[in-house]
Amino acid sequence: MDYTPVTPFRRTIDAAILKHQAATQEELPPTGANKWEILRELAAARVAFGLSDRDLTVLQVLVSFHQATILGDNDSEFIVHPSNKAICERLNGMPCSTMRRHLSNLVQAGFVVRRDSPNGKRYARRYGGEKIAFGFDLSPLVRRFQEICEVAEAVRAAEERYKRLRATVSLMRRDLAGLAEYGSSLRPELGVWDQFSDLAVLTGRDLRRKLEMADLKRIEEALGAALDQARDLLEGNVAENMSINDAISEHHHQNSNKDLYDLEPRVEKARGEGEALGDTDVEVNVNRLLDKGNSPGEPEDQLMPNIPLGLVLASCQEFKSYAEETVRHWHDLVRVADIIRPMMGISPSAWDEAKRYMGPEEASVVVVAMLERFGEIRSPGGYLRSLSAKAAIGEFSCGPMIMALMRRDAA
Repeated sequence: MDYTPVTPFRRTIDAAILKHQAATQEELPPTGANKWEILRELAAARVAFGLSDRDLTVLQVLVSFHQATILGDNDSEFIVHPSNKAICERLNGMPCSTMRRHLSNLVQAGFVVRRDSPNGKRYARRYGGEKIAFGFDLSPLVRRFQEICEVAEAVRAAEERYKRLRATVSLMRRDLAGLAEYGSSLRPELGVWDQFSDLAVLTGRDLRRKLEMADLKRIEEALGAALDQARDLLEGNVAENMSINDAISEHHHQNSNKDLYDLEPRVEKARGEGEALGDTDVEVNVNRLLDKGNSPGEPEDQLMPNIPLGLVLASCQEFKSYAEETVRHWHDLVRVADIIRPMMGISPSAWDEAKRYMGPEEASVVVVAMLERFGEIRSPGGYLRSLSAKAAIGEFSCGPMIMALMRRDAA
């Protein structure tokens, strides 16, 4: 036919329809496009084009009336002409009024163009070698295929960013809840831990529903600020708990045994250095620490470790798999050390010797710290005996051992 109509039969025309009609005059891609691939990409980008899933269902039925799989490949025929009844049958009995509404949405979106006959019927006629068809023109699907693919990729990228941000917020919420619980056990006098815990709970409730990207970013900022504050408080508390008297720290140094790395720190005796120290409180503190192992009759409570239990639990994790109950007190740690000691190959005599010279609590700290680097220690029993010998003459402290483990975890 020499003339292509642009107005629909007995329907109003608007600027959108004229725009899409004019686009059909553009040249088609030379290779065409797979109709099922078009539908798959359009399904991913349907929200961006203002289409619903029911709209795509109607479009899929229209495409199914086209016999070829590749639209536009050596075939310039794009018009399908099924009746309303045939379309509704393939739509599993969808009401005709509903089908027409979705068809109208497809026309307004520019993915289907109406080619109505003079009487509004859909049909095809042959006049010699020429075929004239009236119905629905599917050529916009091929012309806009590249645009559809680009929008679909952008939608997938946005969905991926959303999923990653949601996962990040979920992990931040979990970390904040854990730090709040740990911080409340270390410094229960601070009310900020309850605020952090409440923020984690409220975030968990928000994550149960579909949030917008802006809402997730706002929650991420709030959690990030809370986590920074919680870490600052905990790091300050750890530094405070680990800060031994300055003069004691001046006389700390570590053995450079290459096989055991940082697991043999000791405190050097300050004999002969009295002139430098003078008769001060510092000298009293140093002598008190160094004489700890030289007084067998000293009360056991003076042999307690010089580090908090919470720091030991944070640095040593391996022993927890052997603990039947949660370790909350020093006697709980001693009980766990009694359990894992034979598994490490430490004899009862070596264990008794360590408890005698170090005290049960500090000996337990040494055992759980050794378990952290068990693969690097050739003879755990002999190693423990050597540390017990140093403790007997006042040249050992378990504090630097835990510090070494903390530096390893932070590296």
